[in-house]
Amino acid sequence: MSRFNKGGGREMPEMNTSSLPDLIFTILFFFMMVTTMREVTLKVKFDKPIGTQLEKLARKSCTSFMYIGQPTDALRGQFGTAHRIQLNDKYAEPNEVYDYVFQERNQLTEADKPLFAVSLKCDRGTPMGIITDVKQVLRKAYALKIVYSANKQQD
Repeated sequence: MSRFNKGGGREMPEMNTSSLPDLIFTILFFFMMVTTMREVTLKVKFDKPIGTQLEKLARKSCTSFMYIGQPTDALRGQFGTAHRIQLNDKYAEPNEVYDYVFQERNQLTEADKPLFAVSLKCDRGTPMGIITDVKQVLRKAYALKIVYSANKQQD
């Protein structure tokens, strides 16, 4: 017969850390997939107008963004205070919008091309003349779905 040792002297086993690197890399991969990076460095500052009936964009991947506003404080000395159009990371004139729209539309798949929309993010003090010029060029480029960005009105 064997004897059971009921005496003390037992130590706690060490914690198994062999799966810890797998866990850390899984969490890192998750954050890399979920996090979105800033796509455009804003060179114009804009204060969005306030709207009452707002809808969220269905698919941002099918939307091209144009920013219209005054140059930021750092760029005012170089570009003045007149309202400017920003396409991606550079300033543009209204006639350059045509090529930009075709380039953005050609990057989409054939299934997404009918869903293509242009979102205008304009400063609330932007003169309507600039917005009208952009809308005329968008009409010539057959970009007929135009979305205006706004903040929700506080009740």
